[in-house]
Amino acid sequence: MQAYSLSLDIISACWIAFVAVWLVAAVSTKRTVYRESRAQRLRYWVLLVIAYLLLVYGRQLPYPLNLRVIPHAAPIAWAGALLCMAGLAVALWARVILGRNWSGVVTLKEGHELVEHGPYRFVRHPIYTGILTMFFATALVQGHVAGFAGVLLTFASFWIKLGREEKLMLQQFPERYAAYQHRAKRIIPFVL
Repeated sequence: MQAYSLSLDIISACWIAFVAVWLVAAVSTKRTVYRESRAQRLRYWVLLVIAYLLLVYGRQLPYPLNLRVIPHAAPIAWAGALLCMAGLAVALWARVILGRNWSGVVTLKEGHELVEHGPYRFVRHPIYTGILTMFFATALVQGHVAGFAGVLLTFASFWIKLGREEKLMLQQFPERYAAYQHRAKRIIPFVL
């Protein structure tokens, strides 16, 4: 199944590009003036690590997690590869627009700005949208129950984290962020 193998190569390349860009870009962020505690981070990081393990090791896990629910078919493989590339594009676009305000944890940066342009016009957390799309695309191509469970855990992790981020943004930009919340959905454009 050449299409399946090639789509997995494309998906792997997307994830490698994502990690490489994130590591390089993390060096040039603004100074942090507030950072959540380790206990607060642990609530969503544990879910994200479990999600990653489910996605990567799904077929090696016991039944029913290793159950294949999506067949290896060329159209599904290509759809997954395209979806993963789209998710990567959204995440990278959002990361570039966010610039030096970015952080991997809930923080407030020195001279923090409320970014509402680029992909932030459509959703308040487009990096999460992009990453979730990449997770879903990977699970789709792999086709195991574990991968889809990983997608749900990733969503739960991001939902917990964005709740904390939004409280912080409401404290920092009370009127502007409240208005922004009415204009843009949290994570899925026009839906959620």
